[in-house]
Parts: sequence; structure tokens; C-alpha cells
Amino acid sequence: MMQHQKTEEQALAALTKLCAAAEHSTREMEDKLRRWNLPDDAIERILNYLHEEQYVDDTRFCRAFIEDKRVYNGWGQRKIEQALYLKGIPHAISDPLFREVTDSQWLETLVPILRQKARSVNAKDDYERRMKLIRFAMTRGFSYDQAQEALDQ
Repeated sequence: MMQHQKTEEQALAALTKLCAAAEHSTREMEDKLRRWNLPDDAIERILNYLHEEQYVDDTRFCRAFIEDKRVYNGWGQRKIEQALYLKGIPHAISDPLFREVTDSQWLETLVPILRQKARSVNAKDDYERRMKLIRFAMTRGFSYDQAQEALDQ
């Protein structure tokens, strides 16, 4: 589906409205501008404006994204890292923000998820149940060690 072409003014108005409502990354805004077939110099002017007026701030976006995905989606660090990569957030921005999240905060996210999942896991013994829960935790982006620790709780 091809989107219609916008003028530079229309694009700027649309993106400022979008960014005022929710956090977005620079890459998301750039992709949108490219879909609207704007010339490179217009894209650069619009992105510069969005940054100067603080509509777009990748650090602020990254902090909110990490917290939202951890708390509301129950994602672990690895899954969040992959999603941030797809949104064009470099490790130089995300790594310090991941260090702000403590091990206990990751466990606060994981323990209730595993409790709920344990109710529906069919296993012939405790070992099999534990392995299924560890695999489940790892698919959510948590490390093996985090899964072990959460299960021990």
C-alpha cells in the first residue's frame, strides 16, 4: 500500500502531533518521512526541528520503551534489546538505561509471569516443569540465570 505524498509543512504538522501524543524514535520518524516521498533535505530539516524542539529524543524514548515493555508486556532485557535495535536505538543509548534497571526489578516482572504460566504447564515431573518454565522465560527475553532465580523464589 503506497501512502500519498505530503508537503514538508503537512509532514511536519503530522509528526509534531504524533510526537506530542507518544514517544517515538528518530528512525520511526525518518521511515514515515521516507514513505511520504519527501526529499532528503526536507527530511533532514524536519528531523532537526523535531530534535531541537524536543519532540523526538531517543534517550527519552528508550527509557520509556524499556519500562513499558518490562512492566506492561513482561519482556526481559534480551527481547527489549532486539526491539530497540529494530527501532534504530544504538547500544550507546540503551546500555546505560538497562543498567538503571535492577536485578530485583527484572525478577519482580518475571516471578508473577512464571507463577501464572506454571498453572497451565503439563509435565510428568518437577524437572520437566522447571525446564518448560525456563524455556518460556527465555522466550520472553530473560536470561537462564534470571529464570532459575525466579523459579527458586
